[in-house]
Amino acid sequence: MARMNAFYAQSGGVTAVINASAAGVIETAREHKDRIGKVYAGRDGILGALHENLIDTSKESRKTIEALCHTPGGAFGSCRHKLKGLDESRHEYERLIEVFRAHNIGYFFYNGGGDSADTCLKVSQLSEKMGFPIQAIHVPKTVDNDLPITDTCPGFGSVAKYTAVCAREAGLDVASMYSTSTRVFVMEVMGRHAGWIAASSALAAEQKDDPPHVILLPEVPLDQQAFLERVQKTVERIGYCVVVVSEGARYPDGTVIADAGTTDAFGHKQLGGVAPIIAQMIKDQLGYKYHWSVADYLQRSARHLVSATDLEQAYAVGRKAVEYALAGKNAVMPAIVRRNTQKYSWTIEEAPLNKVANVEKKMPKKFISKDGLNITPSAREYLAPLIRGEAPPPYRNGLPQIARPKLVAVPKKLNTEFKF
Repeated sequence: MARMNAFYAQSGGVTAVINASAAGVIETAREHKDRIGKVYAGRDGILGALHENLIDTSKESRKTIEALCHTPGGAFGSCRHKLKGLDESRHEYERLIEVFRAHNIGYFFYNGGGDSADTCLKVSQLSEKMGFPIQAIHVPKTVDNDLPITDTCPGFGSVAKYTAVCAREAGLDVASMYSTSTRVFVMEVMGRHAGWIAASSALAAEQKDDPPHVILLPEVPLDQQAFLERVQKTVERIGYCVVVVSEGARYPDGTVIADAGTTDAFGHKQLGGVAPIIAQMIKDQLGYKYHWSVADYLQRSARHLVSATDLEQAYAVGRKAVEYALAGKNAVMPAIVRRNTQKYSWTIEEAPLNKVANVEKKMPKKFISKDGLNITPSAREYLAPLIRGEAPPPYRNGLPQIARPKLVAVPKKLNTEFKF
């Protein structure tokens, strides 16, 4: 079989461990030089393929690729560019395959969430029709933990750990000052449609009355009266209250509380910040002094606080993606499967992309308390293993060390510039 090159790209919002998946792909491909030529990475994600801006990862040293495992962000650049249906975006898919053909790329590894799974599937389908079949393997990644089939998504465990740690530490701060200062602290975390990240903050509470005391999830419409009553009773009982809210929390009519009225490049609603709205609601109705915070990029870039479990899984799906490609598989995703064992363990199995693309996994009802303001013991049982283990990066002069790839460009072979 003739050697083909591979293309790897990062998609959407990055995570603290997405580069570990990149390392898994690149290192595994290097172990099979008889089957895979070079691994090219897309500069700024899929845009790198569309504009033929490819990075030659063979120019990166072994140490640099290893260092990706302790480097947050997207080492090769990511983007929020959504390729839509084949009818609407056919010229973009055809351009991808044209670039792949020009650079003898037969393997496509796309590291992202639901939208990138959909792109992977369509590339696989169209490339066959165009006479240059591409083995397209989706490498799962999303802090939102909303991909189906896989038990968890690489990137989520570390955000969950960060969120729980912040809820505990900020809670201690408020507890020490409430008599003369802040009574209510509101922390906003990511989670547009699914409340997995907010739910994970509950892991901080080990004893009765430990923060967080209230959790607002997108899956549960806000009952303003019940929420305010819970806040008031908590303050009256212990002196303060910590609230964690998902960015996608919504009113009973379905309106997102923080809807800014605009959309991003993926067509998702731009959210304007729910924490200050919730905090002001508490101030107006209950009169408590408040403080609010938005974790934002901090939660997904906190490599210093990753979950060792998450890091291991992120690397493993990258490695397995290459193994699937070498085994002739196509249009699949390596999914993490939780074993039915007393001690947490997991394995990886393939999931077909036609069952992954455009499907969103939300918090099941059994994970949400009856009052809708916290999680259940079964949710805690599911979440707890995902944040376990520490894997701190190497430090020098008090700061974490990172990979600094050369990002050597691959010479272009096509004479045409791509226009959207």
